[in-house]
Amino acid sequence: MTTPSTIEGVDRAAERVARSSYGKLIAILTRRDKDIAAAEDALSEALVAALQRWPVDGVPNNPEAWLITAARNRLKNRARAHGIQRAAEPEIQRRLDELAPHGDQFDERLSLMFLCAHPAIDIAVRTPLILQVVLGIDAGRIARAFLVEPTAMSQRLVRAKARIRDAGLRYALPEAGDMPERLGAVLDAIYAAFGQGWDRLDGLDTPDALTGEAIWLARLIVQLMPDQPEPKGLLALMLYCAARQTARRDGKGRFVPLDQQDPRLWDRNLIIEAEGLLMTAARAGTFGRFQCEAAIQSVHIQRPITGALNLAALRTIYDLLIDRADSIAARIGRAVVIAEAGDPTAALAELDTLPLARVRAHQPWWVARSHVSALAGLRDDAVASIQEAIALTEDEAVRAHLIERHERLAGAAGSLDANHRTDTAI
Repeated sequence: MTTPSTIEGVDRAAERVARSSYGKLIAILTRRDKDIAAAEDALSEALVAALQRWPVDGVPNNPEAWLITAARNRLKNRARAHGIQRAAEPEIQRRLDELAPHGDQFDERLSLMFLCAHPAIDIAVRTPLILQVVLGIDAGRIARAFLVEPTAMSQRLVRAKARIRDAGLRYALPEAGDMPERLGAVLDAIYAAFGQGWDRLDGLDTPDALTGEAIWLARLIVQLMPDQPEPKGLLALMLYCAARQTARRDGKGRFVPLDQQDPRLWDRNLIIEAEGLLMTAARAGTFGRFQCEAAIQSVHIQRPITGALNLAALRTIYDLLIDRADSIAARIGRAVVIAEAGDPTAALAELDTLPLARVRAHQPWWVARSHVSALAGLRDDAVASIQEAIALTEDEAVRAHLIERHERLAGAAGSLDANHRTDTAI
């Protein structure tokens, strides 16, 4: 045991274990009964117990094992309460045996991710379910990411967990032939987790960072499915983004847009690895969503080398992306490229075709709309849009950047400075 000097130290230790191992612990607790909700309840109670005991006893040398044992004890008590006391003792012993490491073939979280992506689960909730169960992201943040109401998202998640329990879905990696069907939801969840960490500026050198966790899971899937190109595309995409991590803020913590970053701060090793993965994936001859998005990042990475952003290449890749995986984000990205290529009127029309009910609270749409309006010479529209974007921005550094942009737009006299590029690749 190690004794933290402060209560805050215990809190941080418990939070660190919860963040880094949440999905793994839920996977272990769920393996037998497939009751995700019960496992989550038991683990939550175990974390509360840890906050009470660890300040007194010290943080255990193996916090994960401590939490598993505590959670299983709670599951055991509940089992007793439901009249299965006779079966409880051997069952608990069997589960304790399962606590032993299962080798390096694959991580427990992969099995749980593919379980959440089972065809019996509503396709719309597979990715949100993975995000909550495996990566510990709360329903509110998931709802914001998927542009739905938090209450609706919570209800969907509860129904999905009940479906897994009631249908007795098999907890194991699917057969090779069944994996591609579930792969999309798994990759979507990994990328969404990366995005959550990216928005919160998690660092790759932080072991429990969501960005690092997402990259690690993607590497596992690349190893597990070496013939599938999309996992390589996803891994390449995240590595391109991660390579620019240190360039996203200046020495004073201020946000730096992509087109103003110092390329000397980009991680060349990650870029080289990403380029290699993208080339290898391309040999399969199938160009999916993540390969498209990685290719877009590759074009941006080339700008310091060529001296200019290849807008024609970007337009082609965005067309491919929308053809394969149409989305609001892809439409926004293509509209910005169209505007910067010299046709802001067409770009504005494309942005305004997106359903207002879905983009009204989507900050990137307002940022893009302000930028495109500025290029079109619609000053008042640009100012109004950037105000909406500021109101929707939680990151203080990005918010300060947008406020500076607003001041420039609002203070501009006559025509706008068309050379002022807004960055939508935040």
